[in-house]
Amino acid sequence: MIDHVSLRVQDFERALAFYRAALEPIGYQVVMEFSGAAGLGAGGKPDFWIMQSEPPINATHVAFASERALVDAFHAAAIAAGGSDNGAPGLRPEYHPHYYGAFIFDPEGNNVEVVSHADPTAPKPAPAKAAASRKAAARKAAPKAKVKAKAKVKAKAKAKAKAKPKAKPAKAKAKPAKAKSKKRR
Repeated sequence: MIDHVSLRVQDFERALAFYRAALEPIGYQVVMEFSGAAGLGAGGKPDFWIMQSEPPINATHVAFASERALVDAFHAAAIAAGGSDNGAPGLRPEYHPHYYGAFIFDPEGNNVEVVSHADPTAPKPAPAKAAASRKAAARKAAPKAKVKAKAKVKAKAKAKAKAKPKAKPAKAKAKPAKAKSKKRR
């Protein structure tokens, strides 16, 4: 699993302004910033870093996962922020049937993509709260089921005990009395 990626840029201020605007639709914001470096991410974790680089850089390709509607929003925001189109939002069936992506070149020539792999016809997963409620209900029901199962086992054992003729208990043999010992002094 990849934790974070760093992208080298020559014009840090321009790149930072571009990525702030372009990635905002997918929930990214600047989480950490230092002189010549900034970490962007969603949910407070910087997983995409841009860093000042003095020598000329080789362009790279970075792709962010999101939802279809946000792929469209990213493309519009990136173009408005100074990027150039490298592939309008749409299906890319040559990759797979549900690959929906948009591509832009950032101001330094990097190929930036936002993509959704989701099948739009697939049922949406239950909200986490509802799923958690079902799990809690199942945990509560499980002990009740165990109690019911134990009660059935006890009932069967009682029925079997009543059905068998009872054996007479053996008489306990009397123990001989202990002789009292004399104390010696």
